[in-house]
Order: sequence, then C-alpha cells, then structure tokens
Amino acid sequence: MPDLGKYAVEVLSAYAASLVLLAALILLTLRRGRAARAALKQVEAEAKKDG
Repeated sequence: MPDLGKYAVEVLSAYAASLVLLAALILLTLRRGRAARAALKQVEAEAKKDG
C-alpha cells in the first residue's frame, strides 16, 4: 500500500465513501430495473387479455 502521509485517513475515507455510494447506485438501478420489467410484464399481459 502506498504511503499516504498525514492525509491517509481523508484519502481512505473518500475511497470508502465513493465505493459505498457506487454500490448504492448499482443496487438502486437493479431494483428499479426489476420493478420496470415487472410493470412491463403486467401491461403486456393486460394487452394480450384485452386484445
């Protein structure tokens, strides 16, 4: 690991915060995608039923 000097805590905290935010964005994107696919299936099922 490189020597970060007196700013080691700040640098590592920034990396940790970035990773947490990135993980949260990925999880939210996957969750919204799953919800969108479910809604689309429902709309398609209703369209087949009606038409």
